[in-house]
Amino acid sequence: MNAAAHRDGSPALALEPAPAPARSQGGAVFFDLDKTIIAKASSLAFSRPLYQGGLLARRDVLKVAYSHLLFRLGGSADEAQMARTRDSVAELSRGWPAHEVKAIVEETLDELIAPAVYAEAAALIEAHRSAGRAVVLVSASGEEMVAPIGRMLGATDVIASRMVVGPDGRYTGEIDFYAAGPAKAEAMRLFAAERGIDLGASFAYSDSITDEPMLRAVGFPRAVNPDRGLRRLAQEEGWPQLTFRRPVALRPQLSGPSPLKVAAAGVGVAAVAYVVWRVWRDRRLRTA
Repeated sequence: MNAAAHRDGSPALALEPAPAPARSQGGAVFFDLDKTIIAKASSLAFSRPLYQGGLLARRDVLKVAYSHLLFRLGGSADEAQMARTRDSVAELSRGWPAHEVKAIVEETLDELIAPAVYAEAAALIEAHRSAGRAVVLVSASGEEMVAPIGRMLGATDVIASRMVVGPDGRYTGEIDFYAAGPAKAEAMRLFAAERGIDLGASFAYSDSITDEPMLRAVGFPRAVNPDRGLRRLAQEEGWPQLTFRRPVALRPQLSGPSPLKVAAAGVGVAAVAYVVWRVWRDRRLRTA
């Protein structure tokens, strides 16, 4: 696996530490979804089938794309932009039958999301699971989209935005919880308190400066394919920066290893050796 070199001369491979800590530490791993685990934006990916299903008009698809672009460019401090994006999504979904949205997501998951999963992310998820950690997807996308993706990836839990569904089974246009910015970190702390998880022994992975609160909430923050703002922050804080480049199709199998294990195997023995080396070095530096 080709890679650049770190400043200390070590290879900048995409994998990162996931050895088992002492069980008493009770750490977890929190993954952002878009551009961290998958090489696309989940909300944009599902716009096409929602349009084909008659739930989105053509101009609404453009609104989704525009709102997503503004959110990506807004930065972690732009709470007003986050609120505008939240309200735009809520208004677009007003009146949608919740069961129909879930059905569309389930029907198109293998086509739209499975081929876009980074092999490096799949390997990390498998390694963290093998280490006994809870694997949590944390995404501003709706729970209806994130939960099926989590099941496909073998995540133990998801933290995602929740839309309000009325007595008629349709979205009311209100959002019960919007998982973006500081709200992600707050939800992680609540999750950790409920599960007895030590955030100081936990990992978090994201590509965006909007997730600075999420990354600061754990002991082991990691920047994945970071945008300009997060790259600068990671350099200032000395956080590892990982590069994920290889989307790999995850397909259900009738027998044999799980799709995640197949993807993980594709990352290579060299990467596994690098994981062991990085963990040994990180721990030595922490205890020095």
